[in-house]
Amino acid sequence: MKIFLSGFLLAAATNSASAFQVHVRTPNARAVSSLGVATEDVVAEEESTGLKPLANDRHAKPKSFATKCATLYSPGDSANRGLAPPVYFGSTFLLDDAGHGARLHEKREAPYTDEDGFVYSRWGSPTGEAAALQIAALEGVDDVEKGLGSCLLFNSGMSAITSSLMAVLRAGDHAIFPYTVYGGTHEFMKDFAEHWGIEVSYVNANGPEGPANYKAAFKENTRVVYTETPSNPTIRLTDLAGVGKVVDEHYGAAVDTPGTHPADRKRPWVMVDGTFATPYHQRVLDIPGVDVSIHSATKYLGGHSDILAGSVTARSEPFLHGVSKVQKLITVPLNPMDSFLLARGLRTLDVRMQRHGENALKVARMLEDHPNVASTFYPGLDSHPDRGMADEIFKSGRDEDSEEGDVIQTYGGMISFVVKGEGEEALRRARNVCENLRVINLAVSLGGVESLCEHPASMTHTMIPREQRLAGGLQDGLIRISVGLERAKDLVDDLKNALDLCDEDGCDVVEEDP
Repeated sequence: MKIFLSGFLLAAATNSASAFQVHVRTPNARAVSSLGVATEDVVAEEESTGLKPLANDRHAKPKSFATKCATLYSPGDSANRGLAPPVYFGSTFLLDDAGHGARLHEKREAPYTDEDGFVYSRWGSPTGEAAALQIAALEGVDDVEKGLGSCLLFNSGMSAITSSLMAVLRAGDHAIFPYTVYGGTHEFMKDFAEHWGIEVSYVNANGPEGPANYKAAFKENTRVVYTETPSNPTIRLTDLAGVGKVVDEHYGAAVDTPGTHPADRKRPWVMVDGTFATPYHQRVLDIPGVDVSIHSATKYLGGHSDILAGSVTARSEPFLHGVSKVQKLITVPLNPMDSFLLARGLRTLDVRMQRHGENALKVARMLEDHPNVASTFYPGLDSHPDRGMADEIFKSGRDEDSEEGDVIQTYGGMISFVVKGEGEEALRRARNVCENLRVINLAVSLGGVESLCEHPASMTHTMIPREQRLAGGLQDGLIRISVGLERAKDLVDDLKNALDLCDEDGCDVVEEDP
């Protein structure tokens, strides 16, 4: 039995699954129930209609009211012609026979199904697998020449991050993270991983010196080299090619043997949280030495602030098996409804990311010139400390065969800026700027169509010690802006107004007339 998504456009080649095939019901809405074998009535119905029974149509046509209520009815072949993909809400799936069930339970965990299809939604669903195939294609692991891979979807970005780490780390291992790693990732390592006996080091991953800083932290027991670029919330860039190179030089190239456990590999796993850039700008698995691509799909991939989701993509069979097992037993796959919404958001990623970038550059230029702003961090500005790396990193949806002028060069929709002041003064001024905005929304998260702002030092990164936060460039007065799709002038005017109200004593918040 092959179960697949009717009408879904993705039939990407993968190393662990064939393309989806259509599994349809008959035009007369045949019923499937938990009754016994087919009766003469069912056979006669088949002969009179010319319909060919499906593998699970062994059941008697229900006659009683109660059994009709409990029977599963499905639409006919014409349902397969819907342009939009269906949502499969079922928690469990029909089996051909006991042997079919045995095969499904004996299989080695993997991201995608094979010809035996699905068994239980905690192990994956058709809607989730289809959305995962689309992200895998965007990440470039659908390319036979570059190497095939797979994607798994989770119910949040943190679930994707923690599942990746739990799949490869064991007591006694060592992991390296950037100082300004996302607050939730830092909290997981501090409150869980360290208590499980995992040693953690933090480095300055920014700019051309980042690879050397990682190398200086290498140990014999290092099993994870974790990067986040552009970094959250400082928008600094990491030289991923350089990181991959120093890891290969120190530990040797990766050797992954299918069928082995990911924790058995001696070379560290190089993981990249590329949430801010998305595959529109940065296809990290095309970079030699990089093993794992992680995204909080809640953000730009979903794009509408209406789902929680995370993705993990890789080419290594042992790693994908390990993450699949963690997902199956500890975390959870993305639910079918949010998988549908994620897939819908992905279809507009290309055009949304261009508008985000165009708006962000206009906002960043105003911030850079404002007298109450000490510094502005945006990769498209000449003043950005990693400006020399930006054009290579931000692909702007460019393909290998794109010609000059085919795409508009942009640098993402995330901006950070630091208001003038020190210590408590900076904290007060930054908070007041955020609270004085009237178009941009004060809210955590990012990547939606609407603009958001937040003050990391008092919001998302409060769990990181101040000394470590400052060492990574996250200053007390830093404000992060997720630039949306509104009219750019409206955003510029809103920020300028909030900043204009500030003086050295903080903001004078103007009360609106009732």
